[in-house]
Amino acid sequence: MDSSARQRFVNEIFVRLYLDEDVDVLIAKMIRSENFAAISTDEAGRKGKSDADQLSFAATHQYAIVTHNRYDYEKLAQSYFEKNHDHCGIIIAVQRSPREIANAILKILDTHSADQIKNQILYI
Repeated sequence: MDSSARQRFVNEIFVRLYLDEDVDVLIAKMIRSENFAAISTDEAGRKGKSDADQLSFAATHQYAIVTHNRYDYEKLAQSYFEKNHDHCGIIIAVQRSPREIANAILKILDTHSADQIKNQILYI
């Protein structure tokens, strides 16, 4: 298996995270400290983009998105479903401390593959 095929295989197994701008950037750092891929909206230089743009970016780059914005992302997920578009998962987190959210996310990362959360909404 060449390196690009190996990277695609790894991307299909491990969930990679993109944190919406309403999610504390500290959470991305906590997730990375456990050797999982995570990037914040700020780190990606995408602050101020619409929710639709954020989800599109996440899907294009094979990231599941983490957000506190339940209402808008549930509507976006419905739209993706109706248009037969794929996303890599939406994790909707209730506002809590960064440590509590990171711990809940780590449980998901330890128990779910990228394929298992594709086109799913998970609530933490």
